[in-house]
Amino acid sequence: MKYDLIVIGSGPAGYVGAIRAAQLGRKVAVVDFDRPGGTCGNWGCIPTKALLKTAELYHLLKHRAAEFGLSVDGLAYDWDKIISRSRKVSDKSSSGVAFLFKKNKVDYIPGSASLGGQGQVTVTTADGQTSTLEGEKILIATGCATRDLPGLPFNGKTVIGSKEALTLSPQPKEIIIIGAGAIGIEFAYFYNAYGTKVTVIEMLPNVLPVEDTDVSVALEKSLKKAGLTILTSTKVTATKDTGSGVEITVVGPDGVSRTLTADVALIAIGVKPVLPGGQQPKLNERGYIATDANYQTSLKNVYAAGDIIGPPWLAHVASYEAIQCIEGIYEGKKPKKVTVFPGCTYCHPQVASVGLTERAAKEKGLKYKVGVFPFLASGKATAIGETEGFVKLIYGEPHGEVIGAHIIGAEATEMIAEMGLAITAELTKDDIHATIHAHPTLSEAIHEATGVAEGHPIHL
Repeated sequence: MKYDLIVIGSGPAGYVGAIRAAQLGRKVAVVDFDRPGGTCGNWGCIPTKALLKTAELYHLLKHRAAEFGLSVDGLAYDWDKIISRSRKVSDKSSSGVAFLFKKNKVDYIPGSASLGGQGQVTVTTADGQTSTLEGEKILIATGCATRDLPGLPFNGKTVIGSKEALTLSPQPKEIIIIGAGAIGIEFAYFYNAYGTKVTVIEMLPNVLPVEDTDVSVALEKSLKKAGLTILTSTKVTATKDTGSGVEITVVGPDGVSRTLTADVALIAIGVKPVLPGGQQPKLNERGYIATDANYQTSLKNVYAAGDIIGPPWLAHVASYEAIQCIEGIYEGKKPKKVTVFPGCTYCHPQVASVGLTERAAKEKGLKYKVGVFPFLASGKATAIGETEGFVKLIYGEPHGEVIGAHIIGAEATEMIAEMGLAITAELTKDDIHATIHAHPTLSEAIHEATGVAEGHPIHL
């Protein structure tokens, strides 16, 4: 089979790149060993959000129903049905990608791919059968997998990664989560909502360490109030898989060593690249595929995009990179470097950000103004009972351009898009202030935070 483009991987970079190339009139094939949708649709972004929504509903009904004048008797949950719903959502997501392939006449070929010479890709199916495809261009979009903790290998039962955490049954009574990034925190919130005793270990001073410090501190306070044990500035010094559980020895900021036990340890310390087999393109110092400004690898006519080329490991960034790559190849457009992108964590309260943190602005020696507006002062937040959190905006001086936006609170992940557009369009605080925000909405907090930065807030 001969193709204009062969894409290896069907995640957010792979399927988006394939569809865009097909839209541009190219004959395209996608090869993947899993269902269409990659990790994001099958074992990441989508099914986790299904779990988190169920947890949020259960927590609301159990702890806050009376606040809304509701009485709930006999509230219970079915763990297996919760997991099952998440898998059904994943099934629908994968089917949606398969439909898009069919609609755009993209051939989906299940199997593991290996790079050969001169544009050849060998596909090995699950039963060991092989076939060879020929492509004028090849796009590698194989993504990443959970990185293991040295000395504590995954076994799928007592030591797990994010994939196993999605379908873990029975529900553990106690779980230790090593790593307080977005994945670790989302699963910490999920399991805690149903009564699992959760301990989170993070070697850096704050949870969500890439976020603005004020946001990280506020989230940690919220999680502790919800019953989680958070151990920051804490290092893991020894581990043991006992067969029926785990023993994790840690040293905290006080220098004291202690051993924690749990049914399960979830390792959430980061990811590692998943490289295709066969001929290998040049890698960078961190083991990811090295590319130039056009996403070209060291191999002729072989490109790469998404998580496989390194951070940030975000689905929306992967899709953006794939489109930039494909339009560069087939339309001659000069790819734009990824510089502005939102980061989102879907615990409760949600966390979302775009641009510089205040910490980064200080490190760069920039002059800036900050506006912070708490949701406690928001009419809409009060009406819906979601007054936890705030909007924090950072404006550069002397021109007042938006350089950073940080939100912790209800629907933060939806609200952040406005500020991403503001940074991309180089809008200033005057532009935000001049934009009428509907009342009552949570997004009014963005307008109000701008008023705080200007020194004349109305509702604070």
